[in-house]
Amino acid sequence: MNRCISSSRRITAAFFATTVIALSGSVFAQTVDQILQADQRRLNLAQQSQERINKIVEGTRSLEDQYRAINKEIDGLKVYNRLMRAQVEGQSAVLEDIGLSMDQVDVINRQIFPLMERMIDGIDQSVKLDIPFLMDERNERIAALKEIMERSDVSVAEKFRKVMEAYQIENDYGTTIENYTQSLTIDGSTRSFNMLRIGRIGLYFQSDDTKITGRWDNEARNWVIDDSARNEVRKGLRVARQLIAPELIIVPVPAAEAT
Repeated sequence: MNRCISSSRRITAAFFATTVIALSGSVFAQTVDQILQADQRRLNLAQQSQERINKIVEGTRSLEDQYRAINKEIDGLKVYNRLMRAQVEGQSAVLEDIGLSMDQVDVINRQIFPLMERMIDGIDQSVKLDIPFLMDERNERIAALKEIMERSDVSVAEKFRKVMEAYQIENDYGTTIENYTQSLTIDGSTRSFNMLRIGRIGLYFQSDDTKITGRWDNEARNWVIDDSARNEVRKGLRVARQLIAPELIIVPVPAAEAT
């Protein structure tokens, strides 16, 4: 009897212990799951926090880059503004000079027109007193100058340029040698001659067959026959035509006037 009761107690104790162990295991499993879930939540929270930090860092870097770019642009604008101020100041000075010049335009025009007319008259008088070479061309140039002076559609600067151009052409005649053909009336007979101009000091003519040679006598204002320099005039014509190299020629020239 006692043995049966003892066995029964042992079975009950064993069952109770097994139940406790089972319950403890269940509780432990639930605790581990809770711990793992908590760790996962902490990990998720940590990842979310890191993502927020990364976004904040990226935003900060972007703002810093923008700040640097804006500062660089501001520095460039400062340099540009300094240059523009200098340019504006220079333009203001130019405008002041233009204003002063415009105030003097009327005065200049009143002075320059009489000057140009005197210059044209001077060219006209010089051509009339000069040896008579290229008279048609030179007289046409003078007539064109007088005509352009009366035109309102031509600026004062252009008129003055034309006058100075004519003076330059007349000046160049004094340092060049030239040949051309011209009809002359000699002893009542008109025929074409080869003309030789040597600067402004001598103007000579010669027929194609070289039988007639002469020169312009500026003192008598007439053409005269002078065969003494036939070969020299022929040589001068060849030099002017660039058929031979330049060389010394001996031709009669008018004596220098006493001062």
